[in-house]
Amino acid sequence: MIRNARGLTVPLQTLFVLVLVLLFQGCALPPQPQQQQPLAPPPEQDYTLRSDALPDIKPVIIKEGDTLQSLAEKYLGSANASWLIARFNGVSQVTPGQEIIIPLEPFVLAGLTPNGYQTVPVLTYHNFSENRHNLMMVTRSGFESQMRYLKENGYTPITLDTLFDFLDFKKEIPEKSVVITIDDGWRGVYEIAYPILKQYGFPATLFVYPDFIGGGKKALDWRMLAELDKGGVDVQCHTKSHRDLNKIKEQESFQQYVSEIEKEIAECAATLNNRLNKNVRYLAYPYGEANNLAVAFLRKNGFRGAFTVKRDSNPFFTDHYMLNRSMIYGDFDLQAFGKNLETYSNEALR
Repeated sequence: MIRNARGLTVPLQTLFVLVLVLLFQGCALPPQPQQQQPLAPPPEQDYTLRSDALPDIKPVIIKEGDTLQSLAEKYLGSANASWLIARFNGVSQVTPGQEIIIPLEPFVLAGLTPNGYQTVPVLTYHNFSENRHNLMMVTRSGFESQMRYLKENGYTPITLDTLFDFLDFKKEIPEKSVVITIDDGWRGVYEIAYPILKQYGFPATLFVYPDFIGGGKKALDWRMLAELDKGGVDVQCHTKSHRDLNKIKEQESFQQYVSEIEKEIAECAATLNNRLNKNVRYLAYPYGEANNLAVAFLRKNGFRGAFTVKRDSNPFFTDHYMLNRSMIYGDFDLQAFGKNLETYSNEALR
């Protein structure tokens, strides 16, 4: 028993009950609202474009005497790059007072557009003659008319280095680009094709196998080959002896086959490097045949790519070591020739 404030005694049990009641009432009371802290304002966003996020361009107002060619020479380093300015601005010529943009870097990489993608045809020739033709031999007049067809229809022959820069997303190329290649090393290349290529200012690539060079009156010699290489016909590999890289010979062990395939590739490159003082980077497979072993040796020996003879054009996603080429036969008329010049595809969008 304890006494309360009035002096009355209160049983301990009653006091205990009163304490419990007060505790339950405290738990039932609603929580006191806490004072809300004001939210900090979000950091101010800077939507200003950074200079390094902008394409590298040069705004220009055309002056009297300016042309697409002169502008390309001034800003891009070559009059031949005038097509870049024309494509970017959607024009074919410029006039004084006109405002245009000079693109100082590629802007249509890999030839991709909302409607499709660019493809590059690679043409393949073998031999040439004055007036006799067969599947592998084109006449002088036939070759000249085909080169004239390219010129008059707006095609631009490009080098293999330019083609692979395009495939590697490094360089933009003209919309109707094409590559001209020739195989083996026949003398007709020097006597017939070479003067016509120079006449039109077209680059080409000659794939040779060293065992054939200097092998008789119908073959090129090393002096001719050096002149061609310096004159715009890029000399590259066609293996050492024109062996089919995809077949094991009779009585040849697998180990011998592997060794011989690497020799065909490495010795071709070494011979051309020594004879012509150049770095060989491309190869055309004899008969267009290849396998993963050959590709492995090409990679090991520093080759950038290689070519089959599958008749098709080349978009940017083509295997660099299995690129397509279309053989141009001696009995082709211009209509048949033109069918090998596909430079754009929207196949994936159909």
